[in-house]
Amino acid sequence: MVVLISGTGSNLLALIRASNQPGCGFSVKAAISNNPQAPGLDRANQVGIATAVVNHRGFETRQDFERVLQSTVDAYEPDLVLLAGFMRILGADFVSHYLGHMLNIHPSLLPKFTGLNTHQRVLEAGEREHGASVHFVTRELDGGPIIAQDTVPVFENDTAAVLAARVLEREHRLYPMVVTWFAAGRLQLRDNRAVLDNQVLPPGGMPVESVLEL
Repeated sequence: MVVLISGTGSNLLALIRASNQPGCGFSVKAAISNNPQAPGLDRANQVGIATAVVNHRGFETRQDFERVLQSTVDAYEPDLVLLAGFMRILGADFVSHYLGHMLNIHPSLLPKFTGLNTHQRVLEAGEREHGASVHFVTRELDGGPIIAQDTVPVFENDTAAVLAARVLEREHRLYPMVVTWFAAGRLQLRDNRAVLDNQVLPPGGMPVESVLEL
């Protein structure tokens, strides 16, 4: 698989660590970033993972950027493309090219709080639960079929930073778990629905209790 990042690459490292465990069934071939200063690139290099940069600022249009990004990804011949803190909205052609073979992890309990600044928005809304979702990437922003979610409590004295750290801890176990399902051939996108073990998942994805059992 190829992982697209824009920042620190903490989920990338969680995936790399998981890939080194017996029986995981997948490997990380490369980390690609639109941000040449992304700390995750250095972290990947330190553990021997190939890296590449396709700086979106070097292109006049999004279409030009995505054509080069796509060719860069395809050079590694991945079975799966993973968005892990990749801070660019991807166009229809790019998404269609990898449809059913591209996942994203989002720091909220989708369909709530799509987009950015989810932790602060959760606090401002007075939510008592928060969490992370893994979903197939489709043309709708953060709107593809949800595969699995993990939930954390929101406490009265939480700040956005504290809440973000609590969610990130869950992301680091949730994302590798879902990728393992895909690598084993258990997870597919069929007719715009997430299917696990030939069973269509509910709109909110796999319940947390079930995720931890699989």
